[in-house]
Formats: sequence, structure tokens, C-alpha cells
Amino acid sequence: MLRLLPLVGIALLFWLFIIRPTSRRQRELRGMQDSLSVQDEVVLTSGVYGTVTDLADDHLLLRIADGVEIKVARGAIGSVVKPVDEPDPELATNDEPGTVAGPEEN
Repeated sequence: MLRLLPLVGIALLFWLFIIRPTSRRQRELRGMQDSLSVQDEVVLTSGVYGTVTDLADDHLLLRIADGVEIKVARGAIGSVVKPVDEPDPELATNDEPGTVAGPEEN
């Protein structure tokens, strides 16, 4: 009985550190792929960026350039691109072109 205890401990650690996080990531990825909508900007697992134009059960149409649409499997979607916030105009500097940033001169 005591000889099996280390094997049970190793199996538990293997499940805790490898199997459980992997299955959680797969579940999150599947949820993201199922929640896609038209006009979402996505990145395929191959690194191609595009915008979703049409959805079906197992595939979608992706616009990758003007007038260029490709049909891809939902499983090929790696992530959804988050829009970047516009910079606050009040925080923008009034630097003039041709000037060099550096320490203030006294």
C-alpha cells in the first residue's frame, strides 16, 4: 500500500499541473469561438488578421483585404483582437516637428 502512495502523488500532480490547465484553456477557447459575431476582428492560429463577415455552424467568412474573403473553420480562430482606445487629446504633447526631446535647458 505504501509503495503506491508515490505513484498516486505523481498522478495527482500531473493532473493538477498539466491536464487541468490545458482543459480549462481549451474550454475558454471553445467559448470564445462560439461567441464570435459579425464585424469582430480576429487572428487565426496561422497569424492571419481579418474581420468576420458571415457566420455558419462550423465555419465563417473572413475578410482579410478589400474584396478578399476566405472561408475558415471556427477552430482556426486563435483570438479576438481588442480595439485600441483613442488617445486622450488633453494628454497629447504639443511637440513641434523637428525638435528633439531631451533635458530642459536652463
